[in-house]
Parts: sequence; structure tokens; C-alpha cells
Amino acid sequence: MSKKGRILVAMSGGVDSSVAAVMLHEQGYEVIGLTMKTWDYATSGSSSKETGCCSLDSINDARTLAVNYGFPHYILDIRDEFGDFVIDNFVDEYLAGRTPNPCVLCNTHIKWEALLKRANKLDCEFIATGHYANIRQQDSGRYVISKGKDENKDQSYVLWGVSQENLSRTQFPLGSFAKSEIRQMALDMGQEELAKKSESYEICFVPDNDYRAFLKHKVEDLEQRVAGGNFITSNGMVVGQHKGYPFYTIGQRKGLGIAFGEPMFVTQILPESNTVVLGRADELERKEAMVRNLNLVKYESIHEPMDNVVTKIRYKDAGMLSTIVQEKDKMRVVFDHNVSAIAPGQSAVFYEGNDLLGGGFLC
Repeated sequence: MSKKGRILVAMSGGVDSSVAAVMLHEQGYEVIGLTMKTWDYATSGSSSKETGCCSLDSINDARTLAVNYGFPHYILDIRDEFGDFVIDNFVDEYLAGRTPNPCVLCNTHIKWEALLKRANKLDCEFIATGHYANIRQQDSGRYVISKGKDENKDQSYVLWGVSQENLSRTQFPLGSFAKSEIRQMALDMGQEELAKKSESYEICFVPDNDYRAFLKHKVEDLEQRVAGGNFITSNGMVVGQHKGYPFYTIGQRKGLGIAFGEPMFVTQILPESNTVVLGRADELERKEAMVRNLNLVKYESIHEPMDNVVTKIRYKDAGMLSTIVQEKDKMRVVFDHNVSAIAPGQSAVFYEGNDLLGGGFLC
């Protein structure tokens, strides 16, 4: 074993995880590559060609790179665990009138657990991923995630659910680099095709990015069960019929199939009555939010109200200054100014400067 130790690197076949693996290899770690098969498109009902982290091409790219650099590579099939937890939750959340956050669940409950389980079997001290984020240990002993150098690529938002135990064995080699630097590293490695690989922003198990079609495929007779519900305004006036409440999200404006004299948005989803509430843009604004399923990262608990906290309510959200107040197992967020389109089921993530305080799911 090398002096730096043995490390298991999650390799998707993309430029980020590939460069992370080579970087650690060149730093003197004994690298073992692992590609996780989480999904196959055939069972999703998609006719699209497989792309992204679960495709055969991506798995082969990861393996080829490992062979070229002389370190082992394994494939781990976790489709059953992934489907049972992430997919089932995805469907259940939409049926409950919420908007799910599958990447957070996958990181928290599937990928990290699968990586560490295999790391233990392979006598690896550490695991590493190609996420753009940083990690350090504080004097208190707690491990803290902070934003990556590249603000446009920072992925700390989807990592709020990772436990302290798992963080203690995790490394993020790309945290202090910009995406452009990583692509240049790939070019310097002679990996021109890898450097030019495009990125996918789709949910991995919804390859055509059509979650409605995915739900229809997964839930028998869903369209027939939910079609014909009412669109109503905030004062209860029926203004039309919709195609089924799971097919709408908070803040949606396009695709409503109904015309008004002014822009109207989905402001509320009521699954019990198969009702979708529409309103003007100002009716989407909220000053407060409640957050459930808390996981605190920087501090073990937050006993007193904490102000000047930046709360992000979606991945590409710039965030809003707020005061957070822990109320038992939930967090109350009071924003300095109104925010728009708070969608139950999405993640709310709290930051103190660049440090990730923690997060949870919007109620």
C-alpha cells in the first residue's frame, strides 16, 4: 500500500471524476476506480439512446482510463437499491403533490453508503468523488463542506445530507479548481475526447427529461386516475380542468393549457382533491418556509436564532439572506425579503459564508 493510503474513487466516465482519479493517482494514493450502475433506460420506458453515467460507453470510458493508468476498476450494480429508494421516492413525492430532489437522496442514502461498503471490503481508507466542493475538519472535530472554487459548478447544495461519519472518509479533489482548469488537465493528459465531453443536467433515470412520461410509465393508469381535476384561483373559482396534479410543479407557467388575460402560475397543489391552484406572480411570494428532515453539517445543533444565513431553495438559486430558527426536528426560515416559488419537496440549504451549515426538504 502507498504511503498516502488506498482510496476508492467513484468514476462515472465523465471528465470530472476521471481527472479526480488521475489526480489522486499522481499524488501517490493507491487508487481503485468504481463505477456504479444505478439505472438502465430499458426499464424506464424510454426509447432514447443511453447517455450519461449509467451508459455502457461511460462505463467503458472509466475502465479504459483506469487500465491506461494502471489502477484497478470495478463495476457495482446498485440498480435494486437505487430503484427501491430513489425511484420509489421520486414517484411517491409527485403523487403527494411535492417536487422531489432525487440527487440529494441518491448521494445521501445510496452512493455514499455503496461506496463506503465497497471501500471497507477493499481495505480503502478513503473515498473520493468528482464533486466541486471542499471539505475540512474543524477544531470541534466536525467535518464541514464548503463551496467549490468555481461558483458556477459548486455542488455543495446536493451534499447537505451526507453524514459526519461518511464525510470523515471523503475527499473532493476538484474543490479548489475551476471547470475550465479540469478540462485543461484532461487535455494535458492526452484525453481530448474526455476534455470535450458534454455534461448532462437531466435526472439520470429520466433520460429524455420528461418526468411526466416517466410517471405514466411507472404508475399504471395514472392519467386516467388523475385527469379532469380542477384548476382554481386562490379565491376558489374554477377556471378550467387540468391533466392531473402530479404533472404540475410550483411556479409553472407554461403548458397549463388555459389562457388568461395575464400571466398565471401554479401556486399550490392539492393532491387530496386533485386540484391545482393558479395565481399571479405575487401570489408565489413567501417570507417564511419550514424545512424537515434536517441534517446539520457545520454545527451539531443551532440553539439560538441565527441571522445573516444565506438559504438556497433550488440548485441554481443565488440564495437569500435569512434568519434560521431550529424548532425540534424542523428549521424555520425567515427570509429578509420575499422569495418566489417555494416548492415542497425541494431542498433548502443553509450557508454561513462559504460553509454549508446543513439543509433539509421544504415542507
